[in-house]
This record gives sequence, structure tokens and C-alpha cells, in this order.
Amino acid sequence: MRRVLPLAVFALLLTPAPLAATDLPGWLAGTWSRQAGATWAEELWTAPRGGLMLGVARNGFGPDVTDWDYLRIERGRDGQPELLAQAKGGAAVRFALAVASEAAIEFANPAHPWPQRIRYSREGQLLVLEMSLMDGSRAEAWNYRPVATTPD
Repeated sequence: MRRVLPLAVFALLLTPAPLAATDLPGWLAGTWSRQAGATWAEELWTAPRGGLMLGVARNGFGPDVTDWDYLRIERGRDGQPELLAQAKGGAAVRFALAVASEAAIEFANPAHPWPQRIRYSREGQLLVLEMSLMDGSRAEAWNYRPVATTPD
């Protein structure tokens, strides 16, 4: 009986807990990339620390960068995660938490022209980024692959 108890406790520790609405999406941390011909995009996210995740994104064609954003996920005054996006370093646009689960998080801002909804989710090794209007129209989706980073 002594052996069963430690194994049961160990199994419980390995069982993933559902994401609480106040948790930051640690599964988003890392370096992500996608490429389609000469078109490419990258997103880099830090691990959650002190209620904050920092991100940067850039898109391009061939050797040129065509767009870039500063991103952050932080706890709002209500304790819920919110996404702040700054296109090309401009004014930050806030997106409130809409839905959170173990492998997906969605933010929304109905007052923003486009996107009004931003959803990150994990499908196996892929990171899926979806953006649309609130009603789901003008939807765009991209699949990112993890980039292995190694110290020099």
C-alpha cells in the first residue's frame, strides 16, 4: 500500500489542470514561425512572469519586413488577462479576455475596426493565430511552427 500512495500522488501532479481565467497562457511562450513562399512571419513570446508576457511579431516578404507589432498579455484591473497590441509601435489597443482554456485564449475588442477578435490556440505542435470581426467575418488564420532556439 505504501507504493500505491506515492504513485497516485505523482500521477495527480502530472495531470494538467484546466486553465483558470486568471492564468496567463504559458503554452504561448517561445519562438514561432510560418512561411509560404517568400511570405513569412515570426512571433516571439516570453514566459509568464509577474503577471506579464511580452511579445513581438514581424511579417515580411523576401528580405523585407512589411509589418511589426509589440504585444503584451497582462492582468487587467479585474485580474483577468488582456492583450495589448501596438502596431508598428503605435498606441496600444486593448483586447479583453473573452475565452480561456487549457490550450486556447481569445481576446476581443468590439470597438476596434479589425481585428475585433484575436485567438491563439495550440493544435499539437502548431500555434494557430486567428483574427476576425466579432461575428466571425473577415476571418484570417495562420499556423506557426515552433522554432528551436539554442544558445551560441
